Amino acid sequence: MNLLLLSMPDSFEHLPALTICMPNGALASLAGNIDPHHKVAIADLILVQRKVPETIRRLMAEHDPDIVGLSIMTFQRKTALGVIDLVRSIKPTVQIVVGGYDPSLATDAYADAGDGRVDFVVRGEGEVTFRELLRAIETQAPFDGIDGLSWRDGDSFRHNRPRGLSSLDSGEIRPPKRSARVLPGYHIHGRQADVIETSRGCTFDCSFCSIIEMRGRNFYKFNIDRVLDDIRDAMAHGARSIFIVDDNITLNVKRFEALCQAIIDAGLNTIDYTIQGMTATMANHGATLAPLMKKAGFRYVFLGIENVVDKDLDFFKASSKNTRRVDGKRAGNASLQAIRHIQKNGMYVVGGLIVGSPIDRREDIETNLEFVRRYVDFPYIQHPTPYPGTPMTADLAARGLIVNPNLEEYDGTTAVVANQHLPLEEIEYMRWRAERPMKMRHGWAVFWHDPRFFLDIGNRMIRFIYRGESWFSLFGLASKRKAFERYREIRRRERQYV
Repeated sequence: MNLLLLSMPDSFEHLPALTICMPNGALASLAGNIDPHHKVAIADLILVQRKVPETIRRLMAEHDPDIVGLSIMTFQRKTALGVIDLVRSIKPTVQIVVGGYDPSLATDAYADAGDGRVDFVVRGEGEVTFRELLRAIETQAPFDGIDGLSWRDGDSFRHNRPRGLSSLDSGEIRPPKRSARVLPGYHIHGRQADVIETSRGCTFDCSFCSIIEMRGRNFYKFNIDRVLDDIRDAMAHGARSIFIVDDNITLNVKRFEALCQAIIDAGLNTIDYTIQGMTATMANHGATLAPLMKKAGFRYVFLGIENVVDKDLDFFKASSKNTRRVDGKRAGNASLQAIRHIQKNGMYVVGGLIVGSPIDRREDIETNLEFVRRYVDFPYIQHPTPYPGTPMTADLAARGLIVNPNLEEYDGTTAVVANQHLPLEEIEYMRWRAERPMKMRHGWAVFWHDPRFFLDIGNRMIRFIYRGESWFSLFGLASKRKAFERYREIRRRERQYV
């Protein structure tokens, strides 16, 4: 059969395709885990954000797929349904399969989409479920024995039992198939980029996290030799920058240290690596871990700081993973010590914070913004976002605090949850105004790392960061509020892809 696998074009405000454009690793993993006689093409539509309809038409003509699969996050749902409608208009007989966080945690949104829009939903880990689905379609076997699958049965949907998680060390999950990608242009700051994973899962219970709801609290690991082979394969396909997509790679410190050393020993430390890390781990083990990471080629560490105000950490149930310990005892917030270890060793901190919870006062938000301004290299500041299935979402919904139903705005930088003390527009304005100079500041690090890339996109990047501003508002001669309103309107237009 011919397969076309699509990831959606919607991107986060903090990760514009102009500067960072990474592949969807899940699709490459799906491609690597189906039977080899199928012909599969992967298209990451983020590479063609302003040319989505014409690209889909071209790909449908070139590959004539029997099955089209879509990987979808919640803020991409509206776009995904538009893509499905376009695909169906081109080839009405094509079968549509959806998967990813949103279909897994909000399955009914796709099962009830109407008019036979979606044929199958792959819930949770998809590699084995998708492989078994293709075999069943090919042999006309029944679908009711495929764990992790929801499927259309006439006018209704049936939901099979969940699929158990793979332990990852058995070899059941085969390596990704990067050669199936058909669109070029992946990069991180101009260096060809790819993604790998070394583990899946997390054992913490942050109230806002979709990972726990999708997988439960667990941590499974790939064999380190398999990880090294995956890095080699990414490099063989041109990667000079790799984002390690693990949910919490720093959860097992000894294993992470062993991985860093293995990268060094294998001579794979000649490229840039980026990870997502936990502040407590970096604070408590950074004195030995950070120098090893630097030697292994790590450049960026996304730290899940979440918030530096204790009551907000408690609200997000993120206190334990952000607590520094001395002699086994709690010794305050881990963020600052973690940042110092990372920066001391020549790496950069991308600070992930959430501001604007229902209990936040203006001074709480300002405290967090000032912390980022003083200590973080690049801001990744978001607002509480009620993704399907999370404990935070259930709590907010029960209290009637979710006041914006437009899912396409659930990308983290639109305030959608009511606050007791401030209008939502004010919370969003505070973040918007504060973070733009912070982003500009990191331009120097990008310039020194790759002057040619910076000179090529620098002007466009400045215009992107300050879109909505006029020369008058930029120099304080006109209203910043009006500039903010122009930015919000631009952002609304940017979300229209299909």
